[in-house]
Amino acid sequence: MFKQWEQAPRGTQLSLDEVLSELKTNEDGLIPAIAQQHDTGEVLMMAWMNRASIEETLAEGQVCYWSRSRQTYWRKGESSGHRQRLISMKLDCDGDTLLLQVDQQGPACHTNRRDCFFYELTPEGVTLTTDPNSGLPSV
Repeated sequence: MFKQWEQAPRGTQLSLDEVLSELKTNEDGLIPAIAQQHDTGEVLMMAWMNRASIEETLAEGQVCYWSRSRQTYWRKGESSGHRQRLISMKLDCDGDTLLLQVDQQGPACHTNRRDCFFYELTPEGVTLTTDPNSGLPSV
């Protein structure tokens, strides 16, 4: 269906149920979701979602992922307080990746760094670009 939809003009409305039914997920029913800070464009993290977590996120405005390690829903910031409020959710042209524009409160990474992308790879090796706890507010 995505191939058919890609030629539709701007403003075309599609059924949420129909689009969610056409998502290209892995064998576990999961789709990658990239979280981006809405006002700066900073890429914060990548996690996994399934249909239920997408629907909950859209309904509640609080981002909910699927934790593969814990095999349960993970409402970002539930235990840490570092919540992600959904600003917008977009789907790529192939229907296999989500882009969440969020308002991140506090660090996005479990290491308490602002984002999860702190390993910089070069031909010379790998450098860590931020300190642990660098995403915490100054006291």
